[in-house]
Amino acid sequence: MSTHPHDHRLAVVGGGVMGTNISALALGHGVPVVLVDVSEEVLAQARETIAVKLRHAQLMGKLPAGRTPAELVTSVSMTDAADATTVIEAVTEVPETKAKVIGEVSGIARPGTLLISNTSCIPIDELASAAARADELVGVHFMNPAYMIEMVEVIRGPRTGDATMAAVTDLLETLGRTALVVDDAPGFVINRVLHPLINSAAKLVQDGVAPVEVVDGLLEGCLGHATGPLRTADLIGLDNLVDSLNVLYARTGDPGCRPCDLLLDLVRAGKHGRKTDEGFYDYRKVAS
Repeated sequence: MSTHPHDHRLAVVGGGVMGTNISALALGHGVPVVLVDVSEEVLAQARETIAVKLRHAQLMGKLPAGRTPAELVTSVSMTDAADATTVIEAVTEVPETKAKVIGEVSGIARPGTLLISNTSCIPIDELASAAARADELVGVHFMNPAYMIEMVEVIRGPRTGDATMAAVTDLLETLGRTALVVDDAPGFVINRVLHPLINSAAKLVQDGVAPVEVVDGLLEGCLGHATGPLRTADLIGLDNLVDSLNVLYARTGDPGCRPCDLLLDLVRAGKHGRKTDEGFYDYRKVAS
């Protein structure tokens, strides 16, 4: 199977943190992207964000040398995803929202189109029930930032077909990603471990056991974490983290997945992490 970038045309639905990350990754590897979102205002901001991320990826040497970035097209119409060879759903981590998008876009895409959900916690088979062709849906959990982190988590649902697995392998090779395949379950592997860890770390701060910097410092210095759990939470987005924890809690009953009061308070205050310049850390004061 060919892994030439010109064999791929990507449609990304959702112009938020992960949608812009994935778009920058694809464009930098020579794969053209149609980015779909609900408003021209969101798309204008997404264009600026993608340009910044592309420059960052280039400066960090994370893109193929000498390759000209592909064309980015933005649209408010889902029908503009119809000609894509792959559609990636990257909307907010709310099951009903993701299912609606998957249902709509899979009805527009031609049979044989690779359909990817970038869900971080929702079981793929749950989302596949909304797809026109359940065998064409696979989960790909890109890390943040997707253009910097080469490892991705691929989730094969019980109905995901062999042709779909071959197609997603081809796409990820084209994008220079290394994939590890896991079976379907709430939170998969990464977030079934990471999200309760972040929640526990936040509760330690909430209970006055240690301040944010000390909790992160201990996990970085003693356990070798490149980034502490609370700074990681700010990178994920605390609103997205709470949504994901609610998904996990509802599907597993694990009390460690029930968002702690400090997380909920920060989200209610509009302090969502890096994207709002304030979360566990204040990024107006802390150098990024």
